[in-house]
Amino acid sequence: MKKITGLLMLTGILLGGCAGNGASDTESSEQASQGQTEIVSVGSTALQPLVDAAQEEFVQENPNYNISVQGGGSGTGLSQVQNGSVTIGNSDVFAEEQDGVDADSLVDHRVAVVGMAPVVNQDVGVSELSKQELIDIFTGEITNWQEVGGEDQEISVVNRASGSGTRDTFEQWALDGAETIQTQEQESSGAVKQIVADTPGSISYLALSHLDDSLQEIAIDGVEPTEEAIQTNDWEIWSYEHMYTQGEPKQEVQDFLDFMVSDGIQEGLVRELGYLPITEMQVERDADGEVKEIE
Repeated sequence: MKKITGLLMLTGILLGGCAGNGASDTESSEQASQGQTEIVSVGSTALQPLVDAAQEEFVQENPNYNISVQGGGSGTGLSQVQNGSVTIGNSDVFAEEQDGVDADSLVDHRVAVVGMAPVVNQDVGVSELSKQELIDIFTGEITNWQEVGGEDQEISVVNRASGSGTRDTFEQWALDGAETIQTQEQESSGAVKQIVADTPGSISYLALSHLDDSLQEIAIDGVEPTEEAIQTNDWEIWSYEHMYTQGEPKQEVQDFLDFMVSDGIQEGLVRELGYLPITEMQVERDADGEVKEIE
């Protein structure tokens, strides 16, 4: 009987030791995770390549961060940061310009400038349009490329979805606010790029950061979409790239936002990916569209 009791006591000690080790491992795991900063950055697909590339560099230097970058459009980014479901809402437009968004509850962090341009399939035979011709194409008044000096080919307009900051910027500054025809809509810049490259007669618009030799960009009234033209507002189709937070961000989040406007990122990734550094602009524009020279 004594032997049995002894065995039971020994078993209890061993089990207790195992349980104690398990609790210790869990506690260590929890302590390790307590130092991890989670950031979810959602919204503009025009800004997505820059934020994604920057977070990779930032996380390499700060392994205690886990940063997720997703698209969905500026409207999605602004609405989700407003309701607190994401840390940062990326947008091509001012929060004040987006319906249903309480701009007063958000804090604006401008991290770059992005130019946008009309783009067409390589085979349409056109590289320049007047602004009125561009408006007439997107409103359905001009339906064949032959009407503007191109091939005898039907025009196929590809639009971004409602809520896209790229679309809002393009309609405001390229089309003078004109309402585009009902046509196919795409959720992302990547989808637009692929469709225009593959579809004869197609036209759409993209951030300059998405352009390459698979597309033909369009000059307007003799002005090409260059960095120099954007800096002076001679090319008007541009916007700030905003990263909004709900109220003032925590220091851990502010550290990432500061990294976005650091010299290394502004002179490195910003330029490499086709954006313009904030510091290079010779003009500034407010939420009402008023433009003034920077003194």
